[in-house]
Amino acid sequence: MHADLTLSASTLIAFALVLSRMVGVFVFVPMPVKEAGPSVARIVFAFASALALFPEWPSIAAANVTLATMVEWLIVEAALGMAIGLMVSFITEWLTFGAQILGLQAGYGYASVVDPTTQADSDVLPVLAQLTSGLLFFTTGLHRYVISAFAASLNKYPPGQFVVTQDLTRTVVKLASHVFSVGLRLALPVIGLLLMAEVALALLGRVNSQLHIGMQAFPAKMLLTLATLASVLVVVPVLYQAFAGEVFETIKRSFTP
Repeated sequence: MHADLTLSASTLIAFALVLSRMVGVFVFVPMPVKEAGPSVARIVFAFASALALFPEWPSIAAANVTLATMVEWLIVEAALGMAIGLMVSFITEWLTFGAQILGLQAGYGYASVVDPTTQADSDVLPVLAQLTSGLLFFTTGLHRYVISAFAASLNKYPPGQFVVTQDLTRTVVKLASHVFSVGLRLALPVIGLLLMAEVALALLGRVNSQLHIGMQAFPAKMLLTLATLASVLVVVPVLYQAFAGEVFETIKRSFTP
């Protein structure tokens, strides 16, 4: 005789709370999917991650949980997940920011493609940087650190006990400021080289006014950018892993016991 599969109310409540926390983070986790936001792929990943964390599910007395308490816990859990997801998203935003600066300086801002994450027209370099960063996220195994951080956060912040503090807000703002600094570190060498090229072309055109340097400056800058990007991209994985290590160290201090 086959045994009937039964799920207690406490188990279902614990699953709903963990799933709410996981959905919050997967809203911001970089994924090379067709659409932005909680698409089917993100929901499937969140559902699978919640099931993988079954040993860490909290033990809840279902008799003491009311509808108002359940709604409050779901909101708090989603807020905690979005806080971690927002910090994780900074790992990829610096690369997109650096590519945006390069695209404006090198002239690639005139060319646009369809961004697969938003289905809107966007510049070429930022779209390539966004897709590359999403692939690097899973290639380097950073998704495992996200799941382990959630497993630890279930012990430090049981359902309904997470509170947004000023220290956490300052930490998120500080990490957001690092997005600009790391992105500039990537873009400034190429920008400096483009500036030197513009000065050289301007001096050459000043010396010999019969040369139409202005017509050749635009394609020269684009070719120079492609040549320098080949060497700059070598250090991208190093910067990516270094900044990812800083982000996950911050997450470990903030959300793990």
